[in-house]
Amino acid sequence: MKNWQKLILVFLIASSALIAYFGLGQEFIAQLIVTVAGGFLAITMFIEMIKTLRSGSYGVDLLAITAIITTLLVGEYWASLIIVLMLVGGETLEDYAAGRAHRELSALLQKSPEIAHVKTGETLVDHALDEVKIGSVLLIKPMEVIPIDGILKSDAAILDESSVTGETKPNELIKGNEVMSGAINGSSSIEIETTVLASESQFQKIINLVREAEKTPANFVRLADRYAVPFTIIAYIIAGIAYAISGDPVRIAEVLVVASPCPLILAAPIAFVSGMSRSSKNGFLIKNGTVIEKLATAKSIFFDKTGTITDGKIQVASIEPVSELTEVELLEIAYTLEKSSGHVLAKAISKYAQERNIPTLGMSGLIEVAGMGVTGQIGGHEIKIGRKNFVGAPVDLDYETAFYVSRDGKYIGAVTFSDKIRPEAKSVMDQLKSLGLNNLTMLTGDNDRVAQKVAAEVDIPNVYASLLPGEKLEYIKTATEHPVIMVGDGVNDAPALTLADVGISVGSGNSTVASEAADIVLLKNDLSSVTKAVTISRDTMRIAKQAVLMGIIICIILMLIAATGIIPAIIGALFQEVIDVVSILYALRALRD
Repeated sequence: MKNWQKLILVFLIASSALIAYFGLGQEFIAQLIVTVAGGFLAITMFIEMIKTLRSGSYGVDLLAITAIITTLLVGEYWASLIIVLMLVGGETLEDYAAGRAHRELSALLQKSPEIAHVKTGETLVDHALDEVKIGSVLLIKPMEVIPIDGILKSDAAILDESSVTGETKPNELIKGNEVMSGAINGSSSIEIETTVLASESQFQKIINLVREAEKTPANFVRLADRYAVPFTIIAYIIAGIAYAISGDPVRIAEVLVVASPCPLILAAPIAFVSGMSRSSKNGFLIKNGTVIEKLATAKSIFFDKTGTITDGKIQVASIEPVSELTEVELLEIAYTLEKSSGHVLAKAISKYAQERNIPTLGMSGLIEVAGMGVTGQIGGHEIKIGRKNFVGAPVDLDYETAFYVSRDGKYIGAVTFSDKIRPEAKSVMDQLKSLGLNNLTMLTGDNDRVAQKVAAEVDIPNVYASLLPGEKLEYIKTATEHPVIMVGDGVNDAPALTLADVGISVGSGNSTVASEAADIVLLKNDLSSVTKAVTISRDTMRIAKQAVLMGIIICIILMLIAATGIIPAIIGALFQEVIDVVSILYALRALRD
């Protein structure tokens, strides 16, 4: 039975009791109705509490159960009825608040397209997204959602990408620009050519992450459990002292009625869900609420370099052949081996070669050596491409970023690359330091010279270069200050993103593996979202703690007053309902920027 249905049932029970008491003058029947209903609820809550204890967690329902039973035993059955209404009403209000907080996440799911208008010659046919092949031409009608990533074939387009990136300014594109799925088309029909399958498109990745976030509830109760034991003990001590002084068992009921733990049960979950919703509005997805607590208390942060500190748009700078080879011949060899690799440098080689209509050669026996390079056979010769020591290139070569090439063990040249530092990188590092995250470290597979140069420009104090993917893990494992954040973008960063307390994938989800390994996925290709994530997590934790502590303090004050006998049990129950509403509304502040 859903909570709102339970609430209706409780209202019907309350109405029956009121009619019996005031309409028919049958006090016994009214008391019997409330006692049976209250006793049934107390039993069901007790069973749930036992399940919670067996799972290794401490439940905060004990006070509510005690309050219901005590009020029934001393004849304060109207107060007991109010407690029952309060508990069921609080759960219903929590459902509403959680729905309000999830609204931004749900908006993404509601916009998910199911079909695509595929052009075949002059014919337009609607296909299910999983039937659309790479290279298909799609017609996007006005105000429709782009279903699959692609390249714009129309002369121009104006797209609303706010639901994907959080950027409210319309994005103006021209023919040949990349089009991001999930964006909403403007007022004119456009055509795009798909570059990926639907399952690999940007919007589908986001949809999958949202569904994962909704299926993975946060470990919300941990925050409440920190206060549950001392709060319960304080409540019982005050109730015991009140009884010892007065000798009246009604005082126990009057104290416990206002000690109901709803602020602990409700405030923290609602604040965390609100923080997750606020995150999606700001251009990043947090997979579950547990991440918020870790991120809010993080002490160290590690960064990958390529595609994270730099913009990842690496281009071939030069072709450097030696001996008898020409630039074209060296490029043909490099392109042949690297055309099927997903490495960012390999993609740059492929793009450079394709723009110049460079053909591939016959190749066999391609083997990729993780973190080192690739080998293959071309024309009966063994070709190696990769790091200097893997290829056997001269040690005195001083290229900043390069792939080195050898044939039959003889060095035959290099392909050099250039990359740009993200314009926001320096300000992000300054902002993180202002937030107290001074332990900044760069972990990169690039050579030390390049790494030191980039780190100096963005003011990262600690640098470790020429690392294999597995070697990055050792620095995260041996970090002395936890929780640890890892920020990366590529497949090679996935192990580090998984091992870190909080993994953040940057780069608009370009790497499926990195996005799946990370706890937070930045939907905008903007490093400043890392700072926003830390700030929002801290805001959310602060509001959650404030909401819980505010409820506890008010409860303790009311318990002390109730111990004197000033507050009747039924009035105390009404006060407790007000406390619940105040705590929940305060927790919803985490929705606001």
